[in-house]
Amino acid sequence: MTHNDIGNALASILKNYQDNFSKTVYTDDYRSSDVLMETFGITQELKQENKQFWGRQLGMCWQRLVVELCKSTCPNFGGAIRIGDDEPCDLVLGTDAIDTKYRIGSGDSGTLKKFKQYGSILKEKGFRPVLLFLREDNLPAAINACKKGGWLIYTGQATFDYLKEKTGFDLYAWLDSHKDKKTFFIDRGDV
Repeated sequence: MTHNDIGNALASILKNYQDNFSKTVYTDDYRSSDVLMETFGITQELKQENKQFWGRQLGMCWQRLVVELCKSTCPNFGGAIRIGDDEPCDLVLGTDAIDTKYRIGSGDSGTLKKFKQYGSILKEKGFRPVLLFLREDNLPAAINACKKGGWLIYTGQATFDYLKEKTGFDLYAWLDSHKDKKTFFIDRGDV
């Protein structure tokens, strides 16, 4: 291979990344909020201090809210499905096997492979795999991988609409009313 051929091959790699980077959609984290963050009075500035912590905590809170709401209102509620050490969904409503996510920001191959596998496993068991994302700023490649795995995807307001249809309870309005009252605002002391 000539020096020029090597340069062209390397340039081709850089061009592919340039195209990928150009197509990537970024959100303005300092303006990007959601009703759950607002319920606790969590600002993007605070969230930026430890994104991983806040992402995990808000994700677990979201999961617990959805599970409790469905358990309290739906006669066809079933708990999480477990397969060995794996838990492909957080709850079942009739034939809907539902997994809750605050958002999906990881496009790593392990994460995407699990979503594809879980979707297939749930379908084989006769369920309709449903992902309920609170946020809308999810990684497009990860969303597409989930869709390819057979998941029905709801994000943002569509998620709240799905929950209202299934439960008869408007979770968005309930959360929104508490943010206005500052009922659950976190106390940061004198920070």
